[in-house]
Amino acid sequence: MFDALTERLGGVFDKLTGRGVLSEKDVDAALREIRVALLEADVALPVVKDVVAKIRERAVGEDVIRAVAPGQQVVKIVHDALVDLLGGEGEQPGLMVEGEPPVAILMAGLQGSGKTTTSAKLAKRLQDVHKKKVLLASLDTRRPAAMEQLQQLAGQVGVGFLPIMANQRAVDIAKRAMNAGKLQGYDVVILDTAGRTSIDEDMMAEAKSIADVTRPRETLLVADALTGQDAVETAKRFHERLPLTGLVLTRMDGDGRGGAALSMRHVTGLPIKFLGVSEKPDGLDAFDAKRLAGRILGRGDIVSLVEKAAQDVDQDKAERLAKKMAKGKFDLDDLREQFGQLKKMGGLGGIMGMLPGMNKAAKSQMAAAGMDDRMLSRQEAIILSMTPQERAKPEILKASRKKRIAAGSGVTVADVNKLIKMHRQMADMMKKVGKKGRGGLAGMMGGMPGGMPPGMNPADMGRATQDLLGGKAPAGAQLPGLGGSGSKNSGSSLPGLGGGGPLGPDGLPLGLPKK
Repeated sequence: MFDALTERLGGVFDKLTGRGVLSEKDVDAALREIRVALLEADVALPVVKDVVAKIRERAVGEDVIRAVAPGQQVVKIVHDALVDLLGGEGEQPGLMVEGEPPVAILMAGLQGSGKTTTSAKLAKRLQDVHKKKVLLASLDTRRPAAMEQLQQLAGQVGVGFLPIMANQRAVDIAKRAMNAGKLQGYDVVILDTAGRTSIDEDMMAEAKSIADVTRPRETLLVADALTGQDAVETAKRFHERLPLTGLVLTRMDGDGRGGAALSMRHVTGLPIKFLGVSEKPDGLDAFDAKRLAGRILGRGDIVSLVEKAAQDVDQDKAERLAKKMAKGKFDLDDLREQFGQLKKMGGLGGIMGMLPGMNKAAKSQMAAAGMDDRMLSRQEAIILSMTPQERAKPEILKASRKKRIAAGSGVTVADVNKLIKMHRQMADMMKKVGKKGRGGLAGMMGGMPGGMPPGMNPADMGRATQDLLGGKAPAGAQLPGLGGSGSKNSGSSLPGLGGGGPLGPDGLPLGLPKK
């Protein structure tokens, strides 16, 4: 979503970081480029003016201009301004779902904003994270098959659904949902209201009537982040008529410019509560201003990466793998499970986007090396074309078997050989990791971001990573911190994995003054 903005801001910071001392002229030139970058990202003009004014106020002081690392201090100042714009460092808005059950949550928004799928994602999150018993109810009596869609989604995520009754008004369905929630012991009732392609009086009156009847603890506006400034105007109009308590921005994994996300909190004064990051049932992330600002600036989001690993990695499988590794065993089935873990966590692109300084690497260096997420599926196909015996004992793979496997998976024999070579390298690594009692990807990486396990060469990890994806990395195209020769920009390396200055937990350089 923010790739274009990240790239533009990164260019601004690259010009500043090479200078020993900044002049006021340097700061003015940087501010002009920051202003253009924000406007190109579709951030509302009043918001841009406010942000640039805050940055100027903090950046033109003597402390910055004569600092030891003035360019890095400007990065920190822009980071703090973005955090303020997105809601403040201390604001991590949660849902108000405590109280006498059933608690109502009203979902509002225009048609096509992702309101129905977001309702199901929210229900799953409340059930899995908050341990609530959730009932979904569709109040959309206009859109064809809207109720059936929500019923199907409710079945997929494993929550309750209010039975469909024909020819009922939306307000009557809402009353029935609240009664059913009370009688059947539900903690939360999520009400999915009808939308329109544009705001009209009938829709707003209906939504207000539902709110008056159900008295929701939360009224969330679901807005499509790809619609730019139209989403900001929509939020303002809804907020004038409904007691909105928060925003949910969908399609944050799209290729839009991201300006709506930066503008809506500022313009409406409402907290952003969730971000829709994929079409999967668990593709709803809690919003955190500090983390999102770090990702916009290419500083990564290690905390979210760790949380995602804890959520998506199968702990039972990890334990079994750890026991096998302790015995020096790591076969091709184990490797396939590791591929599955990578894909669960968002693939290589998603992981690289959360690592400090890796946004550019994820786009340019991975592309130059022929490395992308499709390679993971291709490597899985190769392993699935093998017999159980071949996966358990790769050493029996001779020429005839390799030809059969290549034909079965639609690749060349050379690709099969790359996979076998990569497995051999990783098996050696896993044996070393196994002696330390750590399993899986986290163990192999030495407990990100603290470095590699003792006795392991980072260059081996870099070569194995490239082989893993079947990429032919040209000279100098190694991923920073994964076995490359090191980047000139120290911020583009992972600490402890091949160079780069030390970074704090927010991905920013250590030693910078706090806001």
